[in-house]
Amino acid sequence: MGSLREIIAPSAEELSREFESLNVDKGGIGIMLPKSRFHVLRLRALKSPAANILKQEMLSVGGECATSKTVILGDATPHDVMVMGTRRQLAKLGKKLKAQPFGLKGVASQIGVFLKRTSRAAGRLDPALAPLTDGPDQLPLIMGIVNVTPNSFSDGGEYLEDSAAVARGLQQVGEGAEIVDIGGESTRPGADPVPEGQELDRVLSVIAALRKRTDRAISIDTTKSGVASAALRDGATMVNDISAGRFDPEIMGVVAEAGCPFVLMHMLGEPRKMQEQPHYDLLMDELHRFFDERMARAVEAGVKEEQIILDPGIGFGKRMKDNYVILRRLPELAVFGRPIMVGASRKSFLQSELGETPQDRLEQSLAAGTIAMLHGAQIVRVHDVAPAVKTRLVVRELMDAA
Repeated sequence: MGSLREIIAPSAEELSREFESLNVDKGGIGIMLPKSRFHVLRLRALKSPAANILKQEMLSVGGECATSKTVILGDATPHDVMVMGTRRQLAKLGKKLKAQPFGLKGVASQIGVFLKRTSRAAGRLDPALAPLTDGPDQLPLIMGIVNVTPNSFSDGGEYLEDSAAVARGLQQVGEGAEIVDIGGESTRPGADPVPEGQELDRVLSVIAALRKRTDRAISIDTTKSGVASAALRDGATMVNDISAGRFDPEIMGVVAEAGCPFVLMHMLGEPRKMQEQPHYDLLMDELHRFFDERMARAVEAGVKEEQIILDPGIGFGKRMKDNYVILRRLPELAVFGRPIMVGASRKSFLQSELGETPQDRLEQSLAAGTIAMLHGAQIVRVHDVAPAVKTRLVVRELMDAA
């Protein structure tokens, strides 16, 4: 009697190899792969007639659909709906919905975009990452943090002098960082804003000096359009905005004109008050709504979608458990088809005991970074570059393992 095992194959490539080991015809593999990958999708705010039709059509292709028990009554309240099925079933559903009324043609379009975005070949270098690295073999990328501030939560004051900041950036490059992120304003919980002139004084000379001594990517960590513009002029090649353009909408025009990579980060409120009793009913739903809206605003301002990188904002207006939920459910952000950046390094949710300083959280930071990489993060933002680069070697071997 033969044995039984469950196949855990997170990628189509791995599952294809399982099929090939059985000597399955290549044409058959192409037919069966879409039947073997299962998704649960949540669709927002459908009218009752649309939800009822969607449920019937999904059942007709062999999938499942969850709706409110009041949908069948035809009430006027918009409803969220969850559809569950294989990629093949979702593709069939999309075709059926194209002929339906009540806005379901739009749902068909959304399903088509989802299937396209989540079918990208592993290792494909996204256009947003192309200016930051020499090729896909370097993914995921390591971004080193250089805070030119007196009050950052972990290294405030250590690199306030230009010479110290430049030396730190060059050290990180030497240790293997593909990107160095320069910030002149602390964004720790409770931090007050810094005047633009003071922020410029802190970062511009550091960026200019680094650009003369390295060709690695330099990111400017700022929410201000004036700082972003000057930094890009003096050698920065990327803008990392924790406000996702909410604090200074003009920053999107600066990025559009430069054509550079642009990080949109989720944050609840602003740094001074973001940790005052943050609350989410559905955290991942909030992230999706936020990125939908901010990406649309960026594109309206002239930013190409291919420039955008998304950061779920670990530690920014999040409860301790929220940060762990984000790390565990990071693959859900693949629906946007954009690279994901995660910055968990030394943050307080990793604290293992009272009295521990941020510098004591190296092991926890490496664990969080490893989880992020395995769950799809293409950029990991860290204070400790050398250990992160070594950790990445193990992650790459694991990701490449057959």
